[in-house]
Amino acid sequence: MTLSLAIAAAALAVWIYLIAARGAFWLARERDDREAAPESRSWPRVVAVVPARDEAAVIADSLRSLLGQDYPGEFSVILIDDQSRDGTAEVAARTAAELAANDRLTILSGRALPAGWTGKLWAMKQGIDHAGNLPHPPDYLLLTDADIAYADDALRRLVVRAETGRYGLISLMVKLRCEHWPERALIPAFVYFFQMLYPFSWVNRRDSGTAAAAGGCMLVRREALLAAGGVEAVRGSLIDDCALGKRLKAVGPIWLGLTQRIESLRSYPRWGDIGRMVSRSAYDQLGYSPLLLAGTVAGMALVFAAPPVLALFGGDLTRLFGAAAWALMALSFQPMLRFYRLSPLWGVALPAIAALYLVFTLNSAYQHQRGRGGLWKGRVQANASGTR
Repeated sequence: MTLSLAIAAAALAVWIYLIAARGAFWLARERDDREAAPESRSWPRVVAVVPARDEAAVIADSLRSLLGQDYPGEFSVILIDDQSRDGTAEVAARTAAELAANDRLTILSGRALPAGWTGKLWAMKQGIDHAGNLPHPPDYLLLTDADIAYADDALRRLVVRAETGRYGLISLMVKLRCEHWPERALIPAFVYFFQMLYPFSWVNRRDSGTAAAAGGCMLVRREALLAAGGVEAVRGSLIDDCALGKRLKAVGPIWLGLTQRIESLRSYPRWGDIGRMVSRSAYDQLGYSPLLLAGTVAGMALVFAAPPVLALFGGDLTRLFGAAAWALMALSFQPMLRFYRLSPLWGVALPAIAALYLVFTLNSAYQHQRGRGGLWKGRVQANASGTR
């Protein structure tokens, strides 16, 4: 057997495994609207905790969607203004006044970031602590980003699912914007790769050790969060949602799915915008290990680059194996492309898309070596151990 034929056979074997035995991740079946949401007999108290740093452009729309929820129970919002420089708090206060909802929005001025914490988690802790000190503390915390918009019934559906399944965490991968060409090329793949790393069906199985969460929308049972050690337990994590999901699954069941009902307001119109977003945490995912980085490069070359190269330039059997692997690759991308209403032809381009993500990962490692790992909104946050 020639080397090229062995590589083609190995790539095909990997894709057969991914299609047949990795939790059916590629089917994207775990969605919040796959079944009707029954009504609840009682509606627990919920407080949304929204960390916000320089979010004046999007915070009004986000708050309108939160304060406009048709939730029958007690619901309020705590926004932590994390030392914004663009008037985020003023826009938030004005929005609440326009909606006559000042009594349901509390705006906290975030304190200086201490050593050992990432910025978002420190802001979240301040909001969570404030909620816990209310005369009637909430049963659930909706931990959500400041650039997320909710359908009117989104919170109702989240609570019903949590109450029905007795989940400690319900997390939804919000619908990311997919309008500009860079977004169309890279955003569906971002969700696809996340599902490949953390198959949602495995996350949702109570007997599986796989745990993850999507930080844009996390409904957390407060008693479960306390039992898991609170956000303090993951205070230095760049990929804080997955770290928190792992802690919460250790104390009870969690559920992760896709949604069309909750959308991101943040736009990534340029290739570099997405590159910076991915590079912020990609090397953290690898534990800052050069060995794992080298393994990732080799694995991506085998799984994504080799099939099209061998399909186009290999010998007869090598070409057949390469084409079969490429076809399985493109097939596995189709459900996510349908979810984002994009052409199925993007499936053929998945090798090139994967190559770009590999470049972002290498850049993440490079920025870490420069001491600029985890750079986000003026803060360097990788390896939380000192000032940021």
